Amino acid sequence: MGSPVWPRMRDAVANWRPVITVETLALLGSLYFGLTANGAFWKAAWVASGGQVPLMGALLVLLVGLHGLLLGLLLARAWARQLLGVLVMGSALAAHYMSAYGVYLDGDMLRNIAHTDWAESRELMTPALVMHLLIYGVLPAALVQRTRLAARPFLRAAAVRGLFLVAMWSLVMAGAALSFKDLSSLLRNHREVRYLVTPGNYLYGIARMALSGDDRAQAPLLPVAEDARRAPSAAARRPRLLVLVVGETVRAENWGMDGYRRNTTPELAAAGVINFPHVSACGTSTEVSLPCMFSPFGRADYDESRIRAHESFLHVLQRVGVDVAWHDNQSGCKGVCRGLALDMIAPSSDPALCNGLRCYDEILQRAVPAAAAPGARDRVIVLHMLGNHGPSYFQRYPPAFERFRPACHDAELGHCSQDEIVNAYDNAVLYTDHVLAGLIARLAALEHYDPALVYVSDHGESLGERGMYLHGMPYSIAPRQQTGVPMVMWFSSGFAAQTHLDVGCLRSRAAQPTSHDSLFPTVLGLFDVDTTARRHERDLVEPCRARGPA
Repeated sequence: MGSPVWPRMRDAVANWRPVITVETLALLGSLYFGLTANGAFWKAAWVASGGQVPLMGALLVLLVGLHGLLLGLLLARAWARQLLGVLVMGSALAAHYMSAYGVYLDGDMLRNIAHTDWAESRELMTPALVMHLLIYGVLPAALVQRTRLAARPFLRAAAVRGLFLVAMWSLVMAGAALSFKDLSSLLRNHREVRYLVTPGNYLYGIARMALSGDDRAQAPLLPVAEDARRAPSAAARRPRLLVLVVGETVRAENWGMDGYRRNTTPELAAAGVINFPHVSACGTSTEVSLPCMFSPFGRADYDESRIRAHESFLHVLQRVGVDVAWHDNQSGCKGVCRGLALDMIAPSSDPALCNGLRCYDEILQRAVPAAAAPGARDRVIVLHMLGNHGPSYFQRYPPAFERFRPACHDAELGHCSQDEIVNAYDNAVLYTDHVLAGLIARLAALEHYDPALVYVSDHGESLGERGMYLHGMPYSIAPRQQTGVPMVMWFSSGFAAQTHLDVGCLRSRAAQPTSHDSLFPTVLGLFDVDTTARRHERDLVEPCRARGPA
């Protein structure tokens, strides 16, 4: 005969539906978040405080109180279980990425995540993520759904909720009082740890995104440089063609021409480009840098709402008679090219260069015109590269470019050594070098244009330094690996002659520090566009141009 114990246990589990109050659920949720979703926070706080155990205890009390306040305000009996289940899943997801890649969840990072395309998201869906979500997300969320919430008359429920909020506020005050001196020192000297407090970090970021609104994406862009005028052109000159290449996630530290220990840029060095070794990015993510680097406001006068609401210098060029087109092998132009010609590279457009999800960057070379049509106007072609977008650096270059070995072949970077990660990253830089050199060769062969090329990366990347990977750190605390980017320029003899440019002079000045803020005045200057919005002191080329007819 079978034992009756197992059927009874099975029935007990099936019938397990504890009755608890919403306040109890909120407190349990706060404890759960504090103990399981904040590993990155505890690690950072432990290191920053020098391992002060009393401070850790005070921080736990503070975290439980803060999240208790938050949940006490958000949870109502009608939706408490469903909302808490969503928060548990979201916190498990956030905790995994913060621990695995050392990222910080501020508003810019959340916006970057929100605009991530399927191909990028797919690369981050690793077995480690699935296991983490099952243990810390699905299982506790399922337990939350098994509870039954006690009902109370409205007035009594309101009174109990008020007392609960007072109790949580008292916990916050108690946590602060327990170790006030050490706590204030931690928050003053290591303000970045606040971006690790989960789920408070992403809830705050989502609220900021909601308040800022996406209606600006639908509103007409406000004009910039309305007084823009072009200098008269010399008769019968050939049209100018500028190929502006926006690199992706390439950092200056691994750029061969910037003094890196490896020669990751051999073909560009042979092509005689002008290298700018000290360039600072507008931001640490594409979502921030791309609008910023094409804007007249830039990092020096950074105002996100203002930047996104206004036109870029591409619109100014189009308005004064320069043809503009954007070709994208990434996740879009982030509003920079709104209203302009846009070509999104289809991930299945060429079986030799594409795998159905991504295309190698060589496909962008097709955007270079073979010849100019009769009466063609000056042109700017923007090429937005896939570049070194992580974490799957090994998928950014063809196998023939895997010269630095062993290379990491895993999107879960924690499974690879730092040397393996750097090898894969450097292989991708080597491929970028090859693509750019190929573009220059195509441009040099043109007979009906006077061409030039400018390349600059949008932001850099962390490859394990100080436990950080990828990018998107808040700019104020971002390491140089995420803010220092490479930039090169190449000018045909015809383009240099047309613009009266002394290439030797520019080469000698290139070592001076500069930033993305120079892009707006420099590109407008290359097409002889003058406007009060153009900051001449930031124009990299103007000091090396002689006065004369265009």
